Amino acid sequence: MTQTAFLNPSHAVVSTHAGTVAGERFQVLDSWRGICALLVALFHFPTASSISQSAFVGSSYLFVDFFFVLSGFVIASSYANRLSRPEEVARFALVRFGRIYPLHLLMLAAFAGFELLRLMLPQLHGTGAAPFTGGFDLASLLANLLLLQGMGFEDQLTWNAPSWSISAEFFAYLLFAGVVFVAGARAWIWFVAAAVTAPLFLLGFSTHHMDVSYDFGFIRCLYGFSLGALLAWFQHDSIAGARQLLARSGPRLSWTLAEIVMVAVIVLFVSLAGSNDFGIAAPLVFALALFLFAHEGGWISALLRTPFMLTLGALSYSIYMVHIFVQARLINFAGLVERKLGLGLIGDFVLRGQPATGFGAGLAGTGAIVIMLIATIAASWITWRLVEMPAMAWFRRLSRRI
Repeated sequence: MTQTAFLNPSHAVVSTHAGTVAGERFQVLDSWRGICALLVALFHFPTASSISQSAFVGSSYLFVDFFFVLSGFVIASSYANRLSRPEEVARFALVRFGRIYPLHLLMLAAFAGFELLRLMLPQLHGTGAAPFTGGFDLASLLANLLLLQGMGFEDQLTWNAPSWSISAEFFAYLLFAGVVFVAGARAWIWFVAAAVTAPLFLLGFSTHHMDVSYDFGFIRCLYGFSLGALLAWFQHDSIAGARQLLARSGPRLSWTLAEIVMVAVIVLFVSLAGSNDFGIAAPLVFALALFLFAHEGGWISALLRTPFMLTLGALSYSIYMVHIFVQARLINFAGLVERKLGLGLIGDFVLRGQPATGFGAGLAGTGAIVIMLIATIAASWITWRLVEMPAMAWFRRLSRRI
């Protein structure tokens, strides 16, 4: 992987809601968002533990493509027939902007505030770059404010690194709305073209397989997003009918076996394909998984509809956006403790072939992972409750005036 060091993570994405089919919410897909969000956070957290060093976690950046596929599926399911007039397109763009930008802006402020604190307190400099340099310079801050950090204008990941995907996905939203507005019922032709040409482009021009972000992130997003949109375009009616049938008959053994096999395929695929060109098939694998779990037919789906899993799904965007900041502050705090007490909490090691600084192996590393996940979920609940929910409500009210 090209970006496994903690302070320069390369992979995260937001899927902004789980959508509806025939008036029903995709609850299981909501829960999958939460699981994938935590896997991305785990991927970014540097420890010398066997968990962090495992092939599955080391390639879990591929779950970003699950979110691109899911986002295309959800957006097409919800809006494919609602973008025929200019005012509908304007409302769509405003609501999507309001869904992603407020929390993005808050996290930029948090990172900028910490850089300012480092500037004022030299003891916080550590051994890293000087404040407001490198990926935290003012020029890149402007690009982040304009949501351009994932559109090929930057030469590295900057500020809240996972937000490159927010940038790519926002422009995918706008492209989707424009295509549907212009092409109407024939918009699917454009999505087929994108789903075919985007992976060919990545295979031809990317030297890091699917591990692209600030450079070809938009192409990567367009690939998965288009597949998800096509799935919704042709399959959402059959999914709705199957779900109604399953609701009457209850979970079936065949669906449960299919879900178990699908989970095994995902784990095996991610473990084996993350470091080679086979990773280009990730959106296809995840599209198949999305289609299966959208039916909500097996016992795994029933487990994913439990309140805790649904809560994780609701928090998924916040998990993506806050986890890097939370992880960085945990490392800062552990470094301070290390200097005072010398407990061996923090050290240098090789993670996925690259030098890293983070928590150690054994119980120390595993315990740090548990603490990080709990802290991330707690912080995410706060930002979801105080930022995401009020902002969504405000922008929806504003969109009704158009």
